[in-house]
Amino acid sequence: MLFKGLRTFLDKQAPLFEKGGRWHKFYSLYEALDTFLYTPGKVTTGTTHVRDGMDLKRMMVTVALALFPCILMAMYNTGYQAFLVAESSGLGTGALSDWRLFALEYLGLSPTSEDILACTIYGSLYFVPIYLVTNMVGGLWEALFASVRGHEINEGFLVTGLLFPLTLPAGIPLWQVALGISFGVIFGKELFGGTGKNFLNPALTGRAFLFFAYPAQISGDRVWVAVDGHSGATALSQAATGGTEAITGGWGEAFLGLIPGSMGETSTLACLLGAAYLILTGIGSWKIMVSVTLATVLSALFFNVVGSDTNPLFSLPPHWHLVLGGFAFGTIFMATDPVSATMTEKGKWFYGALIGVMVVLVRVVNPAFPEGMMLAILFANVFAPLIDHFAIQGNIKRRRLRS
Repeated sequence: MLFKGLRTFLDKQAPLFEKGGRWHKFYSLYEALDTFLYTPGKVTTGTTHVRDGMDLKRMMVTVALALFPCILMAMYNTGYQAFLVAESSGLGTGALSDWRLFALEYLGLSPTSEDILACTIYGSLYFVPIYLVTNMVGGLWEALFASVRGHEINEGFLVTGLLFPLTLPAGIPLWQVALGISFGVIFGKELFGGTGKNFLNPALTGRAFLFFAYPAQISGDRVWVAVDGHSGATALSQAATGGTEAITGGWGEAFLGLIPGSMGETSTLACLLGAAYLILTGIGSWKIMVSVTLATVLSALFFNVVGSDTNPLFSLPPHWHLVLGGFAFGTIFMATDPVSATMTEKGKWFYGALIGVMVVLVRVVNPAFPEGMMLAILFANVFAPLIDHFAIQGNIKRRRLRS
């Protein structure tokens, strides 16, 4: 009864927002709410199109569900790392956020790394504000551009609004979050026409802007663990200075995600759970995931053979590359973006291989940027149309030869 009443109410308001109505300028906002609650207003009803149960809304919701393990791990590991540092360094709870500690005390929880619930709630008090700022600011830009153009507000930002916070450190200032997502939405998406027309991943574009605009705040040692006065490098930074021996913790901890890093990128296990869901639903391209992984392994092996007396990253084994930094997160959720990635089946193999080679080159040859996944994917985004062009031309040539 409630859903039927809401449907009736929205239908009665529709003439006010449609062309000629009093609030026509706000049609984009009305349509966005209607689509979010129900279905798009315009759907295929005839027999001249191939119809499928998968539309843009369902695709975005599917990706959001696949990100759920990474979100849970982001919240848990943020709290876990903070409590672990407070316990092991002698800083104590005085180095933790006062108001977040008050929230734990109010719930009757103790700030200890052994309490999974306490870690998750404490970490959520870092993740949720970043997530809210991302969606409020990014959603505002989406609505503004849609209103000016007279277009509908697309559901594409639903995923961008999740991906961007997961690529950030817990201690990033909220004003930088707002600035980064603004740059990503405007210059990585809207200037090219909006959802479906951008050739760069908007979340990575915003993250890259922050990386180069504020390197001290986005890539320094202090941002990765939410503890005041604590300085600690990420595992990739440790590997860049002393190889695998310098990495704090074992490979298993890195695989599970119990290491410092960007909030949603540390857990390879959580990313693999998301990958399985994306592949089973047909949303994520397994070809891109496999080609990125194979190219990374082969490139790492090449540098292992070449060796270096001055650069420890030359000797970093392939299995370490796969669990450090944003490799798994980028491979599964960023590289497979259906808009900025290649669309041809053969092109997906070359596109993924380009990312795999580039990430190792950036990490190993230029250790000043130990996290190379972001730059590798953006680099491949630029070449994706060219890769598709050659793939299509190759198909045309083969067909001509057969005829």
